[in-house]
Amino acid sequence: MELAKRTAEDIWIAPSLLAADFAHLADEIRVVESARADLLHLDIMDGHFVPNLTIGPAVVKSIRPMTKLPFDAHLMITDPLKYAPSFAQAGADNITFHAECASDMAATARQIRSLGVSVGVSVNPETSAEVIFEVLEEVDLVLVMSVHPGFGGQEFMPEVLEKVKTLRQRMRADQWLQIDGGIDAKTIGEATAAGANCFVAGNAVFRADDPAKAIQDMRATAQQCIV
Repeated sequence: MELAKRTAEDIWIAPSLLAADFAHLADEIRVVESARADLLHLDIMDGHFVPNLTIGPAVVKSIRPMTKLPFDAHLMITDPLKYAPSFAQAGADNITFHAECASDMAATARQIRSLGVSVGVSVNPETSAEVIFEVLEEVDLVLVMSVHPGFGGQEFMPEVLEKVKTLRQRMRADQWLQIDGGIDAKTIGEATAAGANCFVAGNAVFRADDPAKAIQDMRATAQQCIV
């Protein structure tokens, strides 16, 4: 299944499973689904492109029956084309690869799309927006990292907002401009004002006393700041 196209007022909140209690994944997923999250963001790390290891296709397959939420698989891995088919078969609806890991981004996007999923491209904080201009027409989603990828709980890097603004000017209205890292009720407003419309939030949701209220508050703040 592919992600829905964005319409003018759409704001999506994507809780990151990386911040969940892995001993109680079914319960954690049910909480964010009932809280009206829009996506479930899956951080896939290989210990090579980023200094951490997380989940693989087997875990994705095991949680697929637990929820109807679309799975947003963020491949922080050196060889995305090697593993993308396994994640598509496991139930991912969107697969995002890193620009830093693709010698031919357009070809990578087309091969991932051929798996029957939506496609995203991601850039690290140090990577310029211009690097991905050539692939914008091939993707459904652009992910701007507002922290250095690899670990959750880092502080938001406001300097990436200029990149978000630049990309928003280049992207179509129906594409998703996602931001990931340090997103909470305090930072989501400025990220929305810069042009982001899809927000990955880990600790701000899964570690909140009331995840439903956390999602509601972030969505309300973002909707007030839509550009």
